[in-house]
This record gives sequence, C-alpha cells and structure tokens, in this order.
Amino acid sequence: MTTRERANARANNQRAAQYTEMWIVGSPEDLAVMIHAASRTGRLVFVSAPHQMGGDDTRHRRYLRLRTH
Repeated sequence: MTTRERANARANNQRAAQYTEMWIVGSPEDLAVMIHAASRTGRLVFVSAPHQMGGDDTRHRRYLRLRTH
C-alpha cells in the first residue's frame, strides 16, 4: 500500500467514524420525540421521511444519521 493509499484510507475511516446511522421504529409520536431530542442536541444530520411497517402494523420507521462528536 502506498503512502497516498494509506492516507486516503485513514481519512475515509475518520470520516465514517464521525457519524452513526440507524433505523428507528415506533409509533409516530415516539419517533417525533426521539427526533426532537436528537435535533436539540445538535447531533441530527439527516432524517428520512416516515415509512409504514406494512400489513396491520401501525408503527413507522425512519432512518437517522447522527454526529458522534
């Protein structure tokens, strides 16, 4: 591995370590509370639109990207 490849790999690892990505599942009210809390701490980077779980399940799921620092 060349010096340039090592530097690029290290930069990519550091960039990836800055964020946590997750799916959260729950009632729309519960998700709203979680998203509001993440937003108030300044860690919320991205939140997807709500998606219904399907069938007769009334829960929703949302994708979140949060800063780790």
